[in-house]
Amino acid sequence: MNHHRLFTHIRQSDNLLLFFNLLLLLGVTTVPFPTALLANRYFIPGDRVVAAAVFNGTYFVIAIFFNVLWHHAVRSGLLDQATLDAADSISKQYAVGPLAYLACLGLSWISVPASILANVILAIFFAIPPNAHPNQHRTMQGATK
Repeated sequence: MNHHRLFTHIRQSDNLLLFFNLLLLLGVTTVPFPTALLANRYFIPGDRVVAAAVFNGTYFVIAIFFNVLWHHAVRSGLLDQATLDAADSISKQYAVGPLAYLACLGLSWISVPASILANVILAIFFAIPPNAHPNQHRTMQGATK
């Protein structure tokens, strides 16, 4: 959802944007492997920590790729004007991703169920459009007026 939402705001592309997009999509294509690993190893106590760490590590890398792509689009002026004006507030939401998924990765060694619950919460958080968050709603409205 975030990938689609991101590209609705991009009005131009360049070779570096395409490369960063390929990195992001490469990360996305690997998701079934750690998901299956987690599903298969979840009930084996010794292996579930490693499976959760691989799962969380995958999302951490994807979040980094997403942020690199977003920041390149912002810095290069590839966004539509309304989004460019609101880029700082959107960037703040996206900056949560790598830090949150890194926290989930660390949480894997403390509590696998808690790290999975944190992933579910993050999925819901990132499914909500940036302008639907209370603190950012005013910024996006101001950018479109």
